[in-house]
Amino acid sequence: MDPNPSKFPMLSYVMSRLPSLGPGPSKPAPATPPDLCEIRIDAQPSDQPPILNQMPHLSDPKVLAAMQRAVSDVSQTRSVLKILGDRPDHELVDTAKARLAEIDSVLAKKLEELVLSPRPPDFDRLQWRVHLADKEAQFREQADKDKQGYKAIVQLDELHSAYDKLLKDAEQRLVKIYESAMAGVVEIQEEEPGGDEGLTNGQVPEEVAGILQEASGTTLDRVNLSGRQLQFLPEAFGSIRGLLLLDLSRNELKVLPESIGGLEKLEELNVSSNFLESLPESIGRLQNLKVLNATGNKLSALPDSICQCRSLVELDVSFNGLTYLPTNIGYELANLQKLSIQLNKIRSLPTSVCELRSLRCLDAHFNELRGLPLDFGRLTNLEILSLASNFTDLTELPETFGDLTNLKELDISNNQIHALPDTFGRLENLTKLNVDGNPLVIPPPDIVQQGVEAIKIFMGKRWLEILVEEERKSMLQVQEREEAGWLTRSTSWLKDYVSGVSEYLGSPRTPRDPDLDQQL
Repeated sequence: MDPNPSKFPMLSYVMSRLPSLGPGPSKPAPATPPDLCEIRIDAQPSDQPPILNQMPHLSDPKVLAAMQRAVSDVSQTRSVLKILGDRPDHELVDTAKARLAEIDSVLAKKLEELVLSPRPPDFDRLQWRVHLADKEAQFREQADKDKQGYKAIVQLDELHSAYDKLLKDAEQRLVKIYESAMAGVVEIQEEEPGGDEGLTNGQVPEEVAGILQEASGTTLDRVNLSGRQLQFLPEAFGSIRGLLLLDLSRNELKVLPESIGGLEKLEELNVSSNFLESLPESIGRLQNLKVLNATGNKLSALPDSICQCRSLVELDVSFNGLTYLPTNIGYELANLQKLSIQLNKIRSLPTSVCELRSLRCLDAHFNELRGLPLDFGRLTNLEILSLASNFTDLTELPETFGDLTNLKELDISNNQIHALPDTFGRLENLTKLNVDGNPLVIPPPDIVQQGVEAIKIFMGKRWLEILVEEERKSMLQVQEREEAGWLTRSTSWLKDYVSGVSEYLGSPRTPRDPDLDQQL
């Protein structure tokens, strides 16, 4: 856990000297604030480390103080790791990852069965949706409980990996500081009153520090830090209250600070093309956020708090590792118009997605979708829909699909759909359609080759024939019921008549005259 002296000689020395930095315990407090030169290093002439013979500037208090600041992140991380424990072995980590994948697979299967489960006749639609949402929440909660221990193992391993990289970076920083000392210059940034802790040279890029300084004196509303190779963002960014646009795309960020929730006026946030594995829970405090672009990261899930960003109009979380969307995403994001979730591992959409009444564009291609919610047709403002390349998973579309009367563009290519919904002919505004790569039987291939209009006409006629046939069956059932009623009435009358005749024939007769019988 401690730096290896053979790999990180300067870092190992500085870390070993950290406890001895500061005023001596017996030294009286000075009348004036101490200068950096007054930082004392306990002399150890008898057992001076060999590295001091090679690098004598390490004994300079100013140099050592500068190095102390430069490795504060290493010191903090080491303290955390001492509490959490040693790095788990490779086999244990692999087992934990396998169990996490298995739990996710079981959860996806349960959610799939839940989505495709038929609604009982004694449930109305609203009750059934509430029931499905409750069950979905129960499944996810149980999965989260099952994953806690395994996630802790994986996260501890990742923290140790990050610590290894941190050691390399820290050693490089120390080398630069020592080279400056050899040149006669030690760059030490004094902390100013009200300044942000940790904004030292070598930790916060100069451009970022400049932005923070500018924001403290002016009303800054737009910040573009795209492509700056940033590895972290200072917590101080959360204090730029007037910020409307923040572009952090194409960097090396692994986390966003929780303080980002303090950007209360932020309308557009771009964190695409980074290494983010999660978004902070505080993102839900961005009540004015309209556009969020988090494409091209390593997200496996979105925080539930994202549903509280009720001003969202565009949400792009494509090119990640998402396996599901937040349960209540449709109930909360009433203003969402564009949702891009392509190139993820999503197996099912939550039933609440049917409540996104403002949604105009949904791109879900290259996922693992096995179906759509039964009430998908409620997205009546939807204009562009891509469900392409879900391959063997997507086999059918719900019957309510025909209710998407504003749909203009539809791509369902490269799936396993055998028949378009009978209501498909009702999509009057559909002008672009791609059904390539499906084993379609309805409509037949010759109709498909003629294009979208031919398909709409065919499916429209088919729908009309179905309606006529249903009407014929309905009339036949009515006629049968009427005939059955007439026959029942006739049978009842005949039964009463026969009953009366039977009673007459069965009445007692007068006794025969024996003399007459004998004569006969």
